[in-house]
Amino acid sequence: MEPQKIKSLVEKQKAMFNTHRTLSLAFRKEKLKQLKKEIQRQQKQVEEALWLDLGKEKMEAYMCEIGLVYESIDFMLKHLDRLAKPKRVPTPLFLFPSCSKIISIPYGCVLIVSPWNYPFLLSMQPMIEALVAGNTVILKPSNYSAHTSRVIEEIVHQVFPASYVEVVQGGRQENQALFHQNVDSIFFTGSPKVGQEVMKAASEHLVPITLELGGKSPCIVDQEVNLVLAAKKIVFGKFLNAGQTCVAVDHVYVHRSQKRALLQQIEHQIRLQYPNLKAMGKIIDQKHFERVRSLLADGEIVYGGEYDEDSLQIAPTLIENVKKDSALDLEEIFGPLLPIYEYEDFDDLLNTLANKPHPLAAYLFSKNKAHIQQFENTFPCGGSCVNNTILHLANIHLPFGGLQSSGLGHYHGKYGFERFSHQKSVLRSSSLLDLPIPYRPYTKGKEAIIQLFLK
Repeated sequence: MEPQKIKSLVEKQKAMFNTHRTLSLAFRKEKLKQLKKEIQRQQKQVEEALWLDLGKEKMEAYMCEIGLVYESIDFMLKHLDRLAKPKRVPTPLFLFPSCSKIISIPYGCVLIVSPWNYPFLLSMQPMIEALVAGNTVILKPSNYSAHTSRVIEEIVHQVFPASYVEVVQGGRQENQALFHQNVDSIFFTGSPKVGQEVMKAASEHLVPITLELGGKSPCIVDQEVNLVLAAKKIVFGKFLNAGQTCVAVDHVYVHRSQKRALLQQIEHQIRLQYPNLKAMGKIIDQKHFERVRSLLADGEIVYGGEYDEDSLQIAPTLIENVKKDSALDLEEIFGPLLPIYEYEDFDDLLNTLANKPHPLAAYLFSKNKAHIQQFENTFPCGGSCVNNTILHLANIHLPFGGLQSSGLGHYHGKYGFERFSHQKSVLRSSSLLDLPIPYRPYTKGKEAIIQLFLK
């Protein structure tokens, strides 16, 4: 889409927002119901698109994307009245006669730029939360997941007028044009590098932004641990979607006394969960495939390492003796390669990891209650699991977001409603009675009353 057309679209959406139609809760609910029906009608097309783009099997597509979108819609339909209700708060006696409340008001025209790794979920979920908060939406899906992006566009066009919700297709040129528009809020999911560009562009108009980025999410396997459970959940949380998950286990730190046993258990779980290369999803495109394949040279392959360039598939791979300061050591992997490091002292490890860029997620497998408490209360990251991986994202009652380099702001459920709303403070005073205390001329009596209330 040309920059001038993008500018015109923003103006149309702002005009639509200024009609105040989106302030009606009934209007918002009806549109959500229509959206769910249309997704259900085109669910097969969504499944086919996810298979073509990422090699996602039907169950994985439903479990990790489509089903979570349905859950998000149902949650919002059930809780919208409560979320949107003005919240009464206490009013100090010295402000008598007045009452105070907080009103959630929408920002206006919201720009959502979504990624390719979970293209349906990460487009629809923030869009749903922005709409339920009363905004209009311009959605820019990724051109890497082109099949899914086209289905999303078809679904949106069947439910919404362009003045309310519109999909803009394209690549980096369209992204840059959108980032510099005078929208009212920006929601971006992608890399930290592009996140910095988004923040810089948003500063031109000083609009609120949400950045869902990434990082190297560590997994610690403690000395006191259920190794069978740890291996099963590490394999699930690492190799799902061929490792192309923003909160995937990026690397494992295992206590040296458990390293060999853990490796054996992980290898066993890989054979169970991914018996052959065909069981893996595919890397999104040739460029990303070459990037991930090049990382194989940054350490010693102890299991796996096979790949098929024609199908863009790489086998689950375990790597030891990672070269210090290599790309595998320093950069987010975003593929099915799992580096294994060992450690001796838990406190030293936590301190070392805490001084690295804060990850989007972190995981600990342990039976040691003191270590669990220390990890939960002190380790800086966006979110975490103990004796599990990645499934904190599946709880709509938990906020999801990063910390520092892994993101800014959070969403999901009520937190998404709040993220796409401005919390407006309102003090309503009586027009029948006005106490003279705060006004000049000041007197000792007024001063005494003020000191009585403010002390």
